[in-house]
Amino acid sequence: MNIGIISDTHDKLDSTQEVVRKLQEHTIDYLIHAGDIGQKVLNYLDGLDITTIAVYGNTDTSLDTSKLQKVRLHKQPYYFKIGQTTFKLMHQPYFLTPDSDVVIFGHLHKFSCERGKALFLNPGEVCAREKPRIECALLDLDTMKVTYLYKESSWKSEEVCA
Repeated sequence: MNIGIISDTHDKLDSTQEVVRKLQEHTIDYLIHAGDIGQKVLNYLDGLDITTIAVYGNTDTSLDTSKLQKVRLHKQPYYFKIGQTTFKLMHQPYFLTPDSDVVIFGHLHKFSCERGKALFLNPGEVCAREKPRIECALLDLDTMKVTYLYKESSWKSEEVCA
């Protein structure tokens, strides 16, 4: 089972659509967004035929969620399970404790992946604000393998956190 993970889209709809298309090439079963979404991106995500789990980011305070059909935004930290795997999802990295199998966060605009008592994963930024690169991550839930996907002039991928 593949899970696409994104963060910090900051309402950059074109980049978000491109990242989602790239993730869908891997037949993702879930899409997780670690906050700082933006209204246009939120509306786009709500129209996808994929289960999307998201948390509010620090810039998401004025989002209109009244017409959403599928996406539910959660306050951080948000705990949930997919299969037997437990997740903690947040935007700001204030709760980086290994109290679930996978800890996903955003806010820093920098990809990172570390294994310890939990898998700590920041998928980087979709908005390309801090660097000329759009980024995301793919988690294979069966093997717990993480792939870092990014685009500067063309798409590249690296297996990380092996």
